[in-house]
Amino acid sequence: MRNRNDTAEVALGIRRRVFEHTIRNNGGYLSQACSSAEQLAWLYNEALNLGAPTLPMIPKPFAGVPSATNPDYHTGAGYNGPAEPQYDRLFIAPAHYALVAYAALIEVGRMAPEGLEMFNKDGSSVEMIGAEHSPGMEVHNGTLGIGLSTAAGLAWGRKKRGDTGRTWVFMSDGEVQEGQTWEAVQAARFHGIDQLYAIMDVNDQQCDGAMSSVMEVGDIRRKFIEFGAACVDIDGHDLSAMRDALSEPHEGRPLVILAHTSPFHAMPILEERFPRLHYLRFKSEDERARFNVSIAEDLGVAPVDYTH
Repeated sequence: MRNRNDTAEVALGIRRRVFEHTIRNNGGYLSQACSSAEQLAWLYNEALNLGAPTLPMIPKPFAGVPSATNPDYHTGAGYNGPAEPQYDRLFIAPAHYALVAYAALIEVGRMAPEGLEMFNKDGSSVEMIGAEHSPGMEVHNGTLGIGLSTAAGLAWGRKKRGDTGRTWVFMSDGEVQEGQTWEAVQAARFHGIDQLYAIMDVNDQQCDGAMSSVMEVGDIRRKFIEFGAACVDIDGHDLSAMRDALSEPHEGRPLVILAHTSPFHAMPILEERFPRLHYLRFKSEDERARFNVSIAEDLGVAPVDYTH
């Protein structure tokens, strides 16, 4: 782990890795890197209390699903360290953020850069849509809305057991369109699960376009509070605001941080594709070349040589 003063550099490194991967592979989750890089950098470099990784720096191939004939099966949670009582646990609820999450693991020294070269390759555990065996993942959260419930259940069990570690969940705002999210908040409040923390990337985007074009969600903060959480709105690109949010009183309640972000932060050329930003695949070689030069300049790196 780097020191706190390096968190902004971790966020920049995340964006650079996702950018380079996207240009080389003619597609990727660029807008998620734009909106969430500070959040994942802050979690991994500052907020989370994690032990040393327990899995190889270069991920092993997919070894099959759990079964009686697969006794060595393990999840990808070992990249976040051991599941011991004093350590925090993290769930990545929107599994399509996996590319960004893998880049974060690399930037904080929990996975080797070679791991990203295995992304979405046949036989690889470094899945395009993160699965329970993927680096940094513990359960499969690809179904929209189940991440907070999963985290709440674990946090409740840990509370009963007397664990001191917190349970964190990284979320996306599309999940507030699902009833299960609100059931999880109510249950957490009823059971006094205040070891449950969530930070939500509120970028107003989802796979079908802008949030408002799919389903209006109204005042999210007010809803979280009325359902029983402590909830704060912040600028999701402001690291100081994230640090301050942790001081919000929430005894007996989960804490939800709403991090409002831009899906083209640090890569303004992406606005050309707004509101279709979920997965960016270039429409032509000319567009790929233009995006390569423009984003490289904004991120302070050389354009990617993708011709070899």
